[in-house]
Amino acid sequence: MNRRAVVDGRSLDLDTVGWVARSEGVDLVLDAAALARMETSRGVVDDALERNERVYGISTGFGRLAEVYIGETRRQELQLNLVRSHSSGFGAPLPRDEVRAMMLLRANALARGNSGCRPVLVERLLDFLRRGLTPVVPEVGSVGASGDLAPLAHVALCVVGEGLLDDGAGPRPTTDVLAEHDLEPVTLLEKEGLALINGTQATTGLGTLAALGARVALESAEVAGAMSLEALKGTPAPFMAPVHEARPHPGQQASARRLRALLQDSRIRESHRFNDPRVHDAYSLRCMPQVHGAAREVLGYAWRILTTECNASTDNPLVFAPDDGDGPGVIVSAGNFHAQIVAQALDFLAIALVDLASISERRVERLLNPDLSGLPAFLARDPGVQSGFMIAQVAAVDLLGEMRVLAHPASVDSVSTSAAKEDHVSMGMAAARKLRRVVECLEYVLAIELMVAAQALEFHRPLEPGAGVRLAVRRVRERVAPLDGDRVLTGDIEGLREAIRAGTFDGLWTELPEPGADLDDDDPND
Repeated sequence: MNRRAVVDGRSLDLDTVGWVARSEGVDLVLDAAALARMETSRGVVDDALERNERVYGISTGFGRLAEVYIGETRRQELQLNLVRSHSSGFGAPLPRDEVRAMMLLRANALARGNSGCRPVLVERLLDFLRRGLTPVVPEVGSVGASGDLAPLAHVALCVVGEGLLDDGAGPRPTTDVLAEHDLEPVTLLEKEGLALINGTQATTGLGTLAALGARVALESAEVAGAMSLEALKGTPAPFMAPVHEARPHPGQQASARRLRALLQDSRIRESHRFNDPRVHDAYSLRCMPQVHGAAREVLGYAWRILTTECNASTDNPLVFAPDDGDGPGVIVSAGNFHAQIVAQALDFLAIALVDLASISERRVERLLNPDLSGLPAFLARDPGVQSGFMIAQVAAVDLLGEMRVLAHPASVDSVSTSAAKEDHVSMGMAAARKLRRVVECLEYVLAIELMVAAQALEFHRPLEPGAGVRLAVRRVRERVAPLDGDRVLTGDIEGLREAIRAGTFDGLWTELPEPGADLDDDDPND
């Protein structure tokens, strides 16, 4: 049964964005109050047109050309030319889910009622989403200020019946696809081309999907870390609640709670509880709540920024109807299109996720290095003749090198554009593209840790790890068999990466028996 989402400009959450972006047959409804606000906002623009006021983007050119007055007979031409001229992106097309996220966010922003456009624009974007029609949008072309102009212009181009539109059969001329779906191109009135393209929705859409992926990866990191700790016969003592009450960062406390749950009732732990000469573990094990928790805090910050931005008016000029419904209203040229706050949040999240990959790789090193693990070198059954997981770690380090380059913030690299009229920009789309790739790399690094840690636990049999780790090993073994001899590992790593993306390791601690309950003795390899 289809889920329904109401587009009202004010209550959209990130999970709904992800659902709409990745689903088929979505049921989207424009809120009646939002529709009324849009009509009122359009009335303010119409009043300004009747008074023949000089208003940016309505009766003037754009950017450096704002000083050029546009007469009444050419104002619709102005809007269409804006869409055509700004459809100048290039490079690989954005994935379908990212374009759908952009369309939903732009529709929601217009529904807030500060853009001076007719409801037909929102309805057409919702038509595309309902029917699975996806504009072809190149990924390069926005600096994240004055809006994500080029990406959004490629969407707007399909609204007016031009460009390429994909209905599942591949990109085709928009006119052909619209005709097959009994949809007419929209003729843009004054302000409406600008309303479609002037906003942060490309940066925010990509950033939202990346943040959703980061959330799932972060939960998988707790699982992978718990597996590694058990395999290295580490101690869960640093995760006890009083330690984290003494330094009460919520993210750190959440990480410690998850680790405690995953490690409860461990028979491996009991095997070395007494007479262990080690005083404490290495930082990559002992400090997991502090490092993983730091990433949780950054994700929480980025989540708040993105949620606010998903429900914001970000075009220019903005239109405000009079509070009492009487009077001409106000049209203000301002700067809500500037994506600096989003770009910085995405850069910050990328930095945190790179560090999450860094600590994961260090745990992999400890698992594979016989001087640190006490296990066979590279976890091979016959070291020397066999190389085991040697190159899996090399691949993780390759990714980590790339990620560290991507950790450089894009949001500090402003370059003046548009004849110095737009002399400070956010580079938001660059930040979003970087974060997307960082999440992908993190998923692979965590997949490698899950694979390696599961193999290391094989050497501790018949001792069993904690309840949550046992569940995790079962889920790994559903996709990856134990390493009994050297084999090609590509499929194993790809399979675990897809499992992470699918949330396979998310919420394991909620599926556990009460502490101290009997655990079944089924072999996780069965």
